[in-house]
Amino acid sequence: MPNNTTKKHTNQNNMAKVTIEFDTNEEREDMESAINGWKWKMLVWDLDQHLRSELKYNSGNLTNEAYTALEKLREKLHELKSESGLSLD
Repeated sequence: MPNNTTKKHTNQNNMAKVTIEFDTNEEREDMESAINGWKWKMLVWDLDQHLRSELKYNSGNLTNEAYTALEKLREKLHELKSESGLSLD
């Protein structure tokens, strides 16, 4: 009877090791997205921090409309992040 168990391969630091294969040039965009995911996370984190900073430290230079727009934008960013099951931590 075949053994259908899956073995988790780990490196010396007890971290999981993942191998992703892309076979064709058509999958190049998918490959780049997988490789650059951390860059997108940092970009969104930087945007969130910029919005936070503007709201906290530059509010005196913003019109009420601009402040409200930045506030709504930051709320929407957090809403979309949560709905996608993502974290910036």
